[in-house]
Amino acid sequence: QVQLVEPGGGLVQPGGPLRLSCVTPGFTFSNYVMRWYRQAPGKERELVATITRSGGTTTYADSMKGRFTISRDNAKNTVYLQMNNLKPEDTAVYYCNARYYTLFDYWGQGTQVTVSS
Repeated sequence: QVQLVEPGGGLVQPGGPLRLSCVTPGFTFSNYVMRWYRQAPGKERELVATITRSGGTTTYADSMKGRFTISRDNAKNTVYLQMNNLKPEDTAVYYCNARYYTLFDYWGQGTQVTVSS
C-alpha cells in the first residue's frame, strides 16, 4: 500500500504563510495528477487545488484563489502547497492525493493546519 508523506503542518497566526509538502515514494510521480484536499471539523472533505502531470496547469477552489499556490518538483517526487494570508477558516486537516486516471488513487495521512492567534 502506497502511503504519501506530508510534513509541514502546524499552528500559524492569521495572515501568515505556511508551506505544505507531500513526498511520494514508490511510484512514477510524473505520471500522476496531484491534488490537495482539506477537511475541517464537522465538514466534508473539499478539493483545494490540482496540478497536472507536467505542472503546466493548476486549478483552485474559489476561496483559495490568489492565496494558495500548488506546485510540483518531478525530480524530487514532491508536491507543495504554499498558503499565504491564512484565515481561521483555513483550519483543517490537509491531505495530499495522487491519481493515475481511474486506476490508482493514493492518499496521505493528513496534516493538521491550525490558523489562530
